This record gives sequence, structure tokens and C-alpha cells, in this order.
Amino acid sequence: MAETAHVEVWRFDSIHLVKITGVLDFAASVRLRLVLFEQLDAGADQVVVDLAGVRLIDASAVGVMLRVQEQLQERGGTLRVQGAQGLALEVLEITGSAKALAAYDPPLELPLSAERADNVEHLGTDRHQWQGLWGDEINTLLWTISQLPADDPHRRELRQRVVEACLPYAERLARRFHGLGESAADLNQVAAVGLLKAVDRFDPSHTTDFASYATPTIVGELKRHFRDRGWSVRVPRRLQELRLEINQARESLTQRLGRSPTVRDVADHLDIDEEPVVEAMVAASGYRASSLYAPTHPGEDAMTPADWLGQEDDGLDAVEFREALHPLLAKLPHREQKILSLRFYGNMTQAEIARDLGISQMHVSRLLSRTLDRLREDLLRQD
Repeated sequence: MAETAHVEVWRFDSIHLVKITGVLDFAASVRLRLVLFEQLDAGADQVVVDLAGVRLIDASAVGVMLRVQEQLQERGGTLRVQGAQGLALEVLEITGSAKALAAYDPPLELPLSAERADNVEHLGTDRHQWQGLWGDEINTLLWTISQLPADDPHRRELRQRVVEACLPYAERLARRFHGLGESAADLNQVAAVGLLKAVDRFDPSHTTDFASYATPTIVGELKRHFRDRGWSVRVPRRLQELRLEINQARESLTQRLGRSPTVRDVADHLDIDEEPVVEAMVAASGYRASSLYAPTHPGEDAMTPADWLGQEDDGLDAVEFREALHPLLAKLPHREQKILSLRFYGNMTQAEIARDLGISQMHVSRLLSRTLDRLREDLLRQD
């Protein structure tokens, strides 16, 4: 599937400019997260995210920028956005982050060509590896492994050395996916699997830099993990991919039609039936599950969805007995009915019942015992 956004990174003295064009949907927000954390790792203090070329932005991308901004502020740095307009600016405003990200401030006038200024450096695109080499030793070890016969016992030892040396870098890549709903331990394991695949598939005859091959392999493994395991509800891959196509189609149709497109509009645009469009739109809500204990609105007295759930009614088990007893109670003499009523509904003692009826407590006890035995026998006879 075609990429939904293109990201380029420039450095102007101490300012790192991240220029984005296209649609910054959820998938692209994961890539943006990688790019921004690359700038953190590179020691950037000032990061500017240029959204002038962004037609639509997902709320998850806003969350990524706020998270990076928080980390930059902890070390005295800043992150701001510029050029946001149209739907992109509306999303920033709806999420309440436009002011926090300085979206209303005047944009910085920065040249986008290295020939126009001596202090300009193009660091690359989000497909480019600017982290640097992982070390010549790794490349040398991998080249040595490639020269050994497949049954050479030293291959296993050298492979183990490569994996142990590169594992911290793999975990470093995994950290950029923290906060997306998966545990750090799980992400480290996924990154380790990607590293093993990169080590086993690397061919020194095609490239001499293992980092440039391993990084996209590990990141790709992490992305596949979120695609296949990150959904709260298991959704077929075709619906996941169709969801992305629908997002792009809706953005394009909104601009062309001047209104929100209907299901029929989207289906006609994608040349498919309406039913799979509806199915994919419903499936999109299955990525993140809402907590049963999350308040529905601010405030101490806010209710949660769990408050609306029904509970097991213990009285249901007694419904059958009450219905069976009803005609039997109606056949009892008036005095026995009154004794049962005062004892079990009025919660009166036998002594109190005796005073109320003007008889002895012993007589009340005999009448109560005889009446209960009679009702029990009648119920058993019905069964």
C-alpha cells in the first residue's frame, strides 16, 4: 500500500526541522514517532514540525508530538509546529494542543536548500538512516561469517557475538514504540526477533553497512507486531488495509465534494460495494478498547460504563417457588396466613405474634411449624 505521508529532516544550526507532506494518519504517526525520537537521540534541543504540506492529521500523531515536546522540555528544549492549516489545524484545535504546540506563532523562515546557506544540512527522509554506523566491528564479523562454510562451528559463536553487540540498539528502536499499548518487555522481544532476522538475512556482498539494513528490518518487525497484535479485537488484514484506503478516500472526497462523504461516495470512489466499506469502518473501532472503569465525563461523581452493567439478581432463583407458593398460601386459613405474614414479612418474634393474636407463644410455634410442614409437603407433591 502506498505511503500516506513523506517526512524530511533538515538541520539549521541548533534547529531540527521535520517537514511533512501528505496525510499524517495513524500508520504515518508511527513513522513520525521514529523520526522525532531520532532527533532526541541526536541531541536536538529545538525541533520544528512543519505541517504546511499536511492535509489531514490523526490524533495519535498529535499525541506523539506532545510526548516528544514533554521530553524536550525536561532538558530545556522545545518542540513546536508551524504551517498547520485546514483540517490539520482543526484537529490541533479539537485536541486542545494548538496553543501548547505554538501552532498560532509566526512560522520560522528557514531555507530548504543546502546551497542557500552554509549552516543547512539535509539529514534525510524517514526512509534514510541518519543514526550512524553501529560499528565497523559488526560489519567485519558479519563479513567473516559470510566467508565461513555453513557447517563451521565458529559461525554460531560469531553470530552470538553480533546479536549480543546489537541487542542494545534493537531495544533502543523498540523504546520509540513505548506508550502505544504494548509492554516494554514485549516490544524488546519483537525487536530481538527482527534483529535475528536481520543478522541471518544480511548479505555483505550487497551492502557493507549492517545498520542501514538492520534498522528497517527491526522497525518493520515492530510495525507488523502492531498490525497483527496491536488491535484489541482481531481484525482481518484486508479490513485493516481497507480502513487506510477509506481514510485517504474520505479526505480526498471531503475536499472535492465540500462535505463529509457518505458510504456510497466512498464505495464509488474505491470501486467496491458499500458492505465492505461499512464493515471496515466498524472494524476501525476495534483497535483500542475503552476501559469499563473510565469516567464518561470529568468530575468526582462521573459514572463509568461498569456502573451501567447489570448484575445477577439473586431473587430470580426464588421466582419459581414464589409462584408455586401463591396458590398454596391462598388455601390456608386466615389465622395461619396472618402468622406467616407477621413472621416472615413483619419480622416479628413468636412472642410478639402471640400478643397480637391473643394466644400463647407455644400455640403460635405449633401453628407455624404445622403450616410450614404442610406447605413443604404440598410443594414436594407438585414436583
